[in-house]
Amino acid sequence: MEIQDKMIDATKEIFSTMIMMEITLEEMQETHGPLTNTITAMIGLAGTHRGVLAVHFPYAVAMAITSNFLMMDVTEMNEDVHDAMGEIANMLGGNVKTILSEKGRDIDLSMPSTISGSEYSFQSDKDVDKVIIKFGTEKGSFMVEMDLER
Repeated sequence: MEIQDKMIDATKEIFSTMIMMEITLEEMQETHGPLTNTITAMIGLAGTHRGVLAVHFPYAVAMAITSNFLMMDVTEMNEDVHDAMGEIANMLGGNVKTILSEKGRDIDLSMPSTISGSEYSFQSDKDVDKVIIKFGTEKGSFMVEMDLER
């Protein structure tokens, strides 16, 4: 699927240029279960296509990414981590908007928001087409998810 390939390229580019971190593609997934000790950053998509772009980072991965991104040692889940994860979702959202707009779709993005917790579910209550891409880092894996309403 073309959009998956573009999302993979966009994610790798953001991580190598903005975060100075190399990531590897691990797998495409249909679903994921409950998220544990994870932070999710998300951007809403509105317009001709509606949905959400979400990035799910286990705490250790989120802190490592934030450390690289801010060039400082981050050892606890704090506001810096939430802000950094929101900024990554924002950058990915901008790329997804470009990808979808190339097909003539006008899309607006919401401000990024984050949620985190020891265990929670992330799922749409709408009928959506789901793309979940799992990436690997030295500190563990994370997922990029896009749910577009059918």
